[in-house]
Amino acid sequence: MRILVVQESDWIKKGPHQGHHIMERLAERGHEIRVIDYEIMWRNQENRTLWSNRTVWEGFRKATQSGGVTVLRPAIIRMPILDYASIMLTHSLEIRKQIAEFKPDVLVGFGILNARAAIMMGKKKGIPFVYYIIDELNRLVPEKSLAGLARYLESSNMKAADIVISINDTLRDYTVKMGTPIQKTRVVKAGIDLDRFNPRIDGLAIRKQLRIEAEDTVLLFVGWLYPFSGLDEVAVALSRYQKEYSNLKLVIVGRGDQWKAIKGIIAKDNLYNRIKMVDWQPYDVLPRYIAAADICILPAKHNAIMENIVPIKMYEYMGSAKPVITTRLPGIINEFGFESGVYYVDKPEDVLKEAARLIKEKKIVSSGLRAREFVDGRDWDRVVAQFEALLGELA
Repeated sequence: MRILVVQESDWIKKGPHQGHHIMERLAERGHEIRVIDYEIMWRNQENRTLWSNRTVWEGFRKATQSGGVTVLRPAIIRMPILDYASIMLTHSLEIRKQIAEFKPDVLVGFGILNARAAIMMGKKKGIPFVYYIIDELNRLVPEKSLAGLARYLESSNMKAADIVISINDTLRDYTVKMGTPIQKTRVVKAGIDLDRFNPRIDGLAIRKQLRIEAEDTVLLFVGWLYPFSGLDEVAVALSRYQKEYSNLKLVIVGRGDQWKAIKGIIAKDNLYNRIKMVDWQPYDVLPRYIAAADICILPAKHNAIMENIVPIKMYEYMGSAKPVITTRLPGIINEFGFESGVYYVDKPEDVLKEAARLIKEKKIVSSGLRAREFVDGRDWDRVVAQFEALLGELA
């Protein structure tokens, strides 16, 4: 099959997310994949130009060794609101060009605006459209004044799509509430590379590199530091209760909105020996950081964005045989329940108390093994085969 993917996020710098894993593995199976993406982090660039040029990456891969895809990034105007207007123009032109030249058998959409354009053009040419839902998209729009319009467009896209695939059951319920006919909904859950993330990996070198002692218990977070990540509250709690939790260390691997704030907390309270911050690491290196941890955490504050999603990092933590402490998020509770090595707290700062309990009751190793057992059988090959079959039926 020839598959054209449209999304409104950065395929090159973000992830790897579900899309990277599935599309690259479909490419390994012989399918041709082209991705139209969007430079979503342009606001963070210093000395940026007003206008970006169209860029093409051939054979790009992030999650696999050989599954290269072609990434096409149309030009945009790097100004608030005008960037959306330029998406409607330049992405529409790119989609039209790819339909004419690439002749896709199926269209897959992750975004809102360019998904709308792909649906309309696909219908004219008789090309089926698959809406792949990994987030409540309208809630990710930074301009709150546009939230209502974004929700309306997302709902319209769901109703017009040939099928709507969600990554978990709670997101499927969300798509039905948004107006998707239930007979058009499917659930294809996230997978995991069980060879890459496994308990056999040695994290000792990373612990030495970070100057972590053998008696220390390491709490690890990997990923984007969203404003609602809760990591700032964990950092403040570590400072406030230094004597009570003297052997707890927090390691943060990633980047994002809270990076400077947490750096400030570290400097203010002299927490350099308690909190280690590590910039983005290559995907192949991440398993070693997870191996260096004792417990992984997802201390997100309760908010609408996190309510129904299941971050892929949960599977990667669990595949590495690490227990996970997370706040009580409905999507995660529904996905993992209470017997999977995942433990729940009400507030981000409660992570420390729960970690201390696991240490005291000597449950870290057994809980990690239970987590690994829970995700066994969820390898990406099975997930991709299911996704491939759904696309094949449409195409």
